[in-house]
Parts: sequence; structure tokens; C-alpha cells
Amino acid sequence: MKKFINTVDAFLGESLAGFAAIHNDIVSLGETGLFVRRAALATGKVALVSGGGSGHEPLHAGFVGKGMLDAACPGQVFTSPTPDQILAAANAVGGDKGVLFIVKNYAGDRMNFEMAAEMREGPTATVITDDDVAVENSTWTTGRRGVAGTLIVEKILGAAAERGASLERLKALGDEVNSRTRSMGVALTSCTVPAAGKPTFALADDEMEMGVGIHGEPGRHRVKLASAKAIAEEMMAAVLNDLAGAGFRDGPVILLVNGFGGTPSLELYLMAEMAKTELKRRGLTLARGLVGNYVTSLEMAGLSLTVSAVDERLLELWDAPVKTAALRWGC
Repeated sequence: MKKFINTVDAFLGESLAGFAAIHNDIVSLGETGLFVRRAALATGKVALVSGGGSGHEPLHAGFVGKGMLDAACPGQVFTSPTPDQILAAANAVGGDKGVLFIVKNYAGDRMNFEMAAEMREGPTATVITDDDVAVENSTWTTGRRGVAGTLIVEKILGAAAERGASLERLKALGDEVNSRTRSMGVALTSCTVPAAGKPTFALADDEMEMGVGIHGEPGRHRVKLASAKAIAEEMMAAVLNDLAGAGFRDGPVILLVNGFGGTPSLELYLMAEMAKTELKRRGLTLARGLVGNYVTSLEMAGLSLTVSAVDERLLELWDAPVKTAALRWGC
């Protein structure tokens, strides 16, 4: 294993400290050192709090700031944050308007956020993201995994919260955006979790894992490496067929081409072109797009394609100003 690391135990804390120091105009490190919050606390609004295992950066800490999250609490690599962590983050940013938790559908995340919500004094609500169409049940979930579509939920809810939406309205909006969003991933290589010291799985030079999860969980099948066009066609068919089954067969969409950490932009933009072609063939309109490493799996070579069916109301919220370490426009 070759990584820039001192010790496994200090890895997360030292990384968070560096993140907060570099982006000190946007975020501050929590008192416990185990969460980040907005540097300038926002008052008079519902606070949005998210989190999950580290190793997926910039998710979630990179999305803390004006127009998105109020706080994020990362656990150890691929490990859920503790209820105490989550509660500390919620107490640091939550006010009378309440706290909305945005939680990816993993058993540990759901359990720990639920415990934190029970311990929290004051109103709370939770939005669960489960956008991955690859498998119905996986190593760590009952039901579909929450993956890169979480970014779209956090951005749209962040804009609505900034405008003063109530806790109840944000809960309903988050569930709606999640219901309009589908994702699927593919891996060309594994990643190496520092505590394990070896790759999570092994792929031959001519193999890929179709439908892989963001922790390296198995996908739909392991197949021979194919052309970018063929890969995009299979992934987009799965995503768009699932959306069509939910009633979203046409209209405008947001396309997110998300790298898993080890895929260069040159390849990500090529896949964006392939995905755009499939959207056009299906009669869908590419209204907005985002390409980059946003929901990663350490250094895994691979990517995911996310499509979110939107309308003018949701597009307006997507376009609203945002200023975070990882996303910034209109500010």
C-alpha cells in the first residue's frame, strides 16, 4: 500500500484539520474535531446536516457552505459517523427551525442518524437517498444504495433552505428529488482502505465491475472491458429504464458524471458525451450537467452516471448561488 499517511488512527483527523485550515473562509472545524460546519453560522433557517464514512471526498464536507449543508460529520474510512458525532454537529448548527438530516441508505448510517435524531432536542426530519439502480440489496443495505445522487438532493435542498423553506417542506422536497434521481457505477480497479492495507477486490486487466458500490461492494456482474460507448449505453439503459418506470420518460434532466477518484477528467468528459447521446436518443433534454470527482471511493478508477428528472422549479433551485469548497457558482 502506498498512501500519504502518518498513522491509520490519525488519518481522518489530520485530513479534516487541513481541510478546515485551507477553506477557513467557508468552514470551521467542530469543537470535537470530528465534524465541520459553516464558518459563519446561518440563523433563521432549517439546518441541513449530512455525513457518512470518509473516503468519498468531497462528499460531504466539501458541500458545507452557503447554499448547501450547514454541517457534515465524516466517520472513519467507509465507516458511519457515531451518534455522538452527528448530535454534536446538529447541536452546533441547529436552531428553532429544526434540523434536516440527509442520509445515504446504508444500515450503519441510518441507525446512527436515527439515534442522533432521537437524542436531539427540537424538531428533526430525515431524507434517505437511495438512487443506485444496480442492485436492490447489497452488502451493507436493505434496499438500494445512496450514492452520487445525494449531491443533487443536497444542492436543491440547500437552496430551498436558504430561501426559508420549512422543515416539513424540505422533507417533502428531498423525498421528491430522490424519487426523480437514479445512478449507476462502474469500476475498472479497486481501492485500498488504509486499515486493510490491500485492495478490496481484484480485477484482471481486461475486466470491469458493472454496478459497483462506492465502498467497492459487488455490482450486477463482472464483465470484459468494453468501449466507452458500450459502457455508457448499458449504464444509461439501466438508469433511464428505471426512471421511465417511475413515470419520468421525457423532459429536462440534470446529468452528473461522477469520478470515483482515479479517473481523469479527459475520460469523464468523454463519458459525458456518450451519456448525452443516450439522453438525446431517448428524447430527454440535457438541461444541466456536472462532471468531476464529487462522490469518490478513495483512489478507485471508475465512475458513476446520475440522471435527475427536473422541472423549472427544481432547475431554479439547482441554479441558485452556492459557495462550498467543492461547488461554487453565483457567489
